[in-house]
Amino acid sequence: MFRVLIVADGSERVRGLSLGLAEKGFLCSIASAEDGRLKDVGTLSVDLVVIAVDRVSPGSETRNLTQKLKERTRLPVVALLSNECLDILDSAVVDVDDFVIEPWNANEVIARVRRILQRKPNEDNKDLICCGDVAIDMAKCEVAFRGRLVELTFKEYELLRFLVNSKGRVFSREALLNSVWGYDYYGGDRTVDVHIRRLRSKLDESDCIETVRNIGYRFRD
Repeated sequence: MFRVLIVADGSERVRGLSLGLAEKGFLCSIASAEDGRLKDVGTLSVDLVVIAVDRVSPGSETRNLTQKLKERTRLPVVALLSNECLDILDSAVVDVDDFVIEPWNANEVIARVRRILQRKPNEDNKDLICCGDVAIDMAKCEVAFRGRLVELTFKEYELLRFLVNSKGRVFSREALLNSVWGYDYYGGDRTVDVHIRRLRSKLDESDCIETVRNIGYRFRD
């Protein structure tokens, strides 16, 4: 799943943007331009940076950080620009991949982030499954729900992955036992019910895993 770093103040609007990205399945964090973690941008473990550039002086932290990101990393950068910066865009921001002008709209920023990451070459993309609020990174065996990493047991992970891969299709308990636990498993079909209940609990009681009466379960398409 994709990780996005927002470099900006911790205002309510910025927190709203972070929440909006999380609801779309991104793992999102916020840092200020002066944050010590950003001293060595080459060590950032993210897929894209959203940075608020609201000052144009050559020595400003945000401008210097934007330059370092493009010079020392291959990370795509989306800039949140003030109107003041717009007039001298070429000199104020070095080679950003996209930008949004104040007063920016969170939905527009999210759309631009998604557009860049969808076209960004990434060897893990083929291992990423996104369905609604659930994102499964098969390369890392990680599951995120609404942008929050969820800790699952191996069988919970395998069951969720199987259902998501066949979203919309209904499976009986016996079929799930055979597909996830294997034909040589001697436990009863109550095992499926227990694991479904645990999954729902860890997914905040979401209704993405639906009970089909007298048949079994499916992941809602």
